[in-house]
Amino acid sequence: MTIRPPYAAAGVALLMVEIAIALFVHDAVVRPFIGDGLAVMLVYCALRAVTPLGVGAAVAAALATAFAIEFGQLVGVLDLLGLRANRLAAVLLGTGFDPMDFVAYAGGALCVLAAEAMPSFRMQWRRT
Repeated sequence: MTIRPPYAAAGVALLMVEIAIALFVHDAVVRPFIGDGLAVMLVYCALRAVTPLGVGAAVAAALATAFAIEFGQLVGVLDLLGLRANRLAAVLLGTGFDPMDFVAYAGGALCVLAAEAMPSFRMQWRRT
């Protein structure tokens, strides 16, 4: 397995931001929407860090993961799995369905695609 350090570093940085948002931000915009967009970026960076997936495949996989989790919230996957009381599962899988989250996920995916399309970004990150 080949590690791509720039993506791994970006993934760690995004994870730290997500943790900070979860612990300290309790508003109606940053936590639910910015956080969801960043989650797609985090999954994307994790995939690019440890898999040979290209940009398109990794964005699609990150978006599919976010959508699957959101649909899991719709059907009550925490209850189906008996994990409602498990705090870690609740944080990772979410507790409530919101169709607007799909917009946030798509926004995160679009930000990734925009960043990857920038020549300076590509030159710096694609060396690995």
